[in-house]
Amino acid sequence: MVRAIVGANWGDEGKGKVTDMFAAQSDMVIRFQGGANAGHTIINDYGKFALHQLPSGVCFPHITNVIANGVALDIPKLMKEIQHVLDGGVPKINLKVSERCQIMMPYHVLLDTYEEERLAEKAFGSTKSGIAPFFSDKYAKVGFQICELFDEEHLREKLTQILSVKNLIIKDIYHKPELSIDDVLKQLEEYREMIAPYVCDTGKLIREAVKNGKKILLEGQLGSLKDPDFGIYPMVTSSSTLAGYGAVGAGIPPYEIKNITVVTKAYSSAVGAGEFVSEIFGDEAQEMRIHGGDAGEFGATTGRPRRMGWFDCVATRYGCAVQGATEVVLTALDCLSYLDKISLCVGYEIDGKVTKDFPVTPLLKRAKPVLVTFDGWKSDIRGIREFSKLPKEAQQYVNFIEEEIGVKIAYVSNGPKREEIIKK
Repeated sequence: MVRAIVGANWGDEGKGKVTDMFAAQSDMVIRFQGGANAGHTIINDYGKFALHQLPSGVCFPHITNVIANGVALDIPKLMKEIQHVLDGGVPKINLKVSERCQIMMPYHVLLDTYEEERLAEKAFGSTKSGIAPFFSDKYAKVGFQICELFDEEHLREKLTQILSVKNLIIKDIYHKPELSIDDVLKQLEEYREMIAPYVCDTGKLIREAVKNGKKILLEGQLGSLKDPDFGIYPMVTSSSTLAGYGAVGAGIPPYEIKNITVVTKAYSSAVGAGEFVSEIFGDEAQEMRIHGGDAGEFGATTGRPRRMGWFDCVATRYGCAVQGATEVVLTALDCLSYLDKISLCVGYEIDGKVTKDFPVTPLLKRAKPVLVTFDGWKSDIRGIREFSKLPKEAQQYVNFIEEEIGVKIAYVSNGPKREEIIKK
């Protein structure tokens, strides 16, 4: 059985905790897209870990953790992440990396950084992790798969050809120092030594797991609204954030993805630029930011303060629809306990007309939130394990969201720890 765990919104929904929760009953956890440009935070008996490329099942010794072909793999960052987890007391990491996985080249991060610098105030709000240049190269067929690292003659020949073009861009467009072929080759040789123990044919491994009825989790990065096709284009990421892409990014037949668990937070947050209709500002946003998450709402990768807003029913309903949600997990409900009144966005006013349909970006730019307000519950709800024992105001809030998004809320998270979850 294959379950996909994906985000409904802009990312930062709490997918790491949800994956960690379901992983306990799973055999395999697969990262199928994205790269080191976003992160999942998990808290368990070993401590707190911010994972960027490692699947969220790494703290379970029985789980096979897979970085599949659809991932943008930053090898040095992965090695640091592995060491971080081992230093935290995790005794062993069972990790497999696809031989077809493409690698983040040293110049990808440079080009990403240079382009954001060039764009200045018109920048996309990139994490400068090299993601956009990486995927540009992948689909222009000038990227490098891991397997190519093990053919030195081929590697030099291909790199010489590609770097001649990259250096023209670096020198003539960005006015930066050119890169040495020998220096880049030396880096790639180091990458090869680092990654070699983990490389295998993960496609075959996954197909066998599916055939044998193993419980498999597909772990998504970011959320529906950052998808390059269905998100707030162009302020999106460069790989598909949808559950459907799991079939491509992991090599799983689409009909095998039976359950699609979509994660959304009880309020909204986002890192980076782009349309965010329910956004709040100033002291109101800062107070929500401080109370949010497990230690405030700050990006797991960048450390940047997240943009804050009220729960957006319009965006979330759309996000669930494009994911094909079979169930929803509502996270961080406890973070709203400080509020006397809680607002939700239930519609968008665009040019004087109210809609409940999520529009394309040019219309989204003109949208104003239509808000409704609920009474807060003003009490600590952490430690509660039954939905019926939540304050009635909290129950009303959750039930209203469920009705608005049109998908069953199966779980409600009321704290950052693995066990702080309510089955609804």
